[in-house]
Amino acid sequence: MKKWWPLAVLAAAQFLMTLDMAVMNVSISQLVEDFDTDVTSIQGVITLYSLVMAALMITGGKLGDIFGRRRIFGIGLVIYGIGSAITAVSGTVGILMFGWSVLEGIGAALVLPALAALIAGTYAGKDRIAAYAVIGGVAGAGIAVGPILGGWLTTAWTWRVVFVGEVILAILILLFLNRVRDAERPDPKPQLDWVGSILSAFGLGLVVFAVLQASTWGWISPVESPIEPFGLSLTPFMIGAGVAILWLFRAWSQRREDADRDPLVRFKLFEITPLRSGLLTFLTQNLTLMGIFFVLPLYLQLVQGLDALETGIRLLPVSIAMLVTSFSGSKLADWFSARAIVRVGFALILLATLLLIATIEPTLEGTDFAVAMAVLGIGMGLIVSQLGNVVLSSVGPEARSEAGGLQYTSQQFGSALGVALIGAIVISSLGGNFGERIASNETIEPQIQQEISVSLTGAVSFVTSADVAAAVEAAGIDEETSAAIIEDYEDAQLVSLKFGLLVVAGIVLISFFVSRGLLARRADELVAEPAGIDT
Repeated sequence: MKKWWPLAVLAAAQFLMTLDMAVMNVSISQLVEDFDTDVTSIQGVITLYSLVMAALMITGGKLGDIFGRRRIFGIGLVIYGIGSAITAVSGTVGILMFGWSVLEGIGAALVLPALAALIAGTYAGKDRIAAYAVIGGVAGAGIAVGPILGGWLTTAWTWRVVFVGEVILAILILLFLNRVRDAERPDPKPQLDWVGSILSAFGLGLVVFAVLQASTWGWISPVESPIEPFGLSLTPFMIGAGVAILWLFRAWSQRREDADRDPLVRFKLFEITPLRSGLLTFLTQNLTLMGIFFVLPLYLQLVQGLDALETGIRLLPVSIAMLVTSFSGSKLADWFSARAIVRVGFALILLATLLLIATIEPTLEGTDFAVAMAVLGIGMGLIVSQLGNVVLSSVGPEARSEAGGLQYTSQQFGSALGVALIGAIVISSLGGNFGERIASNETIEPQIQQEISVSLTGAVSFVTSADVAAAVEAAGIDEETSAAIIEDYEDAQLVSLKFGLLVVAGIVLISFFVSRGLLARRADELVAEPAGIDT
């Protein structure tokens, strides 16, 4: 048992990082009330947190190479704890943004790549596979448990209690950090590429920010875009600018490599097939997961009327199944290849998504929904039990912080894209389907049809049918017409949610393609340490 102490410390840190976002998402309404602000401002705080992490993750990994993974892990945890403390006592949105979005985002960008490298440096062979399976399961559990814990604490006390608890947990992790052996560092010590850090941060930041804002600004046609270049939304132009900066980053990195100077990222890492495939699979896995977890709270809370705690309880089968499967998934590596296990996981996610589409009805069937959640958890557990080991074991010790930074960058980008893409699809489908139903409903007078059609050309929000009923009543519309409008809206809600999950199913099919480069050999057929790349 002694050898698993380091894993317990690192798993606690992973849970801390994952729990944070999940808790904030279910505390939005109380945050709006406490800070006397609007939902848009709080969503901006959450967006900035993701933005800071995604922009700095690669740089955070390189700092681990330079100063030592355990040291950077500890520094990141201190910054994260300070950010949590400031967040707990924050009195304005600005202080909340500084504590949570900025400081905690920076701390997470230092901790997570170092965490991945420390696991690879502490464990080898089957123990490493088991360790990454545990970390993956803990991360998934944080996503699923977060809404329950956050909903309970927010309802019973206040969201601030969560951040006080985070400070305590961060201190405990720091106290036991000496049980974690530092990972081997490259020799000679690399230098930080400041130009590359700035270019990668700005490039990734612009792309992630544009994707996150797409549901507000519009993907192509402008909705609430701050400016409208050539009559279009700002989104594609910002994405294009981010991609252009990333191209400059690629060219700059190649120039440094050609001059025998350390780049921020050695792009020849992407020539390693298992690493490249693993990163793409991480991206599609997180895109799928966050897409599903965007749709389900809308259905459970805004359609079924459940509160945050009840929603979290409904999602509990995912957490339990994911934890159990991820722990046992490492044992499967003795009999099956990582590619086979991951693909079975995606097959189960596809099945779960189709089951969820069937359960999205006006009345929630608890048993059918729980079965779908359990199948989803098993599928996710199988995937996370393999991917971390595939990515970090595909390179040598000298490149593990770098690979860890790329891993968490792909995860963050996948999460941001999942929320933005599926969110935009659900909202667009809601507006389009609702408009079509209104236009074809003979019960509704043409004048009212026209007024609703005009209102749907602006920004559309996914609201409860009670909110629609209140708006219809305030407009002085007669009872029969009001009932027809509300019925059309409720039907459109279900269709839009089903369509969002159908798109998720399509992304799962793409995952089968991108996972083709994963290891096709069993764990007992692999050497203890892969050759990695020449450095």
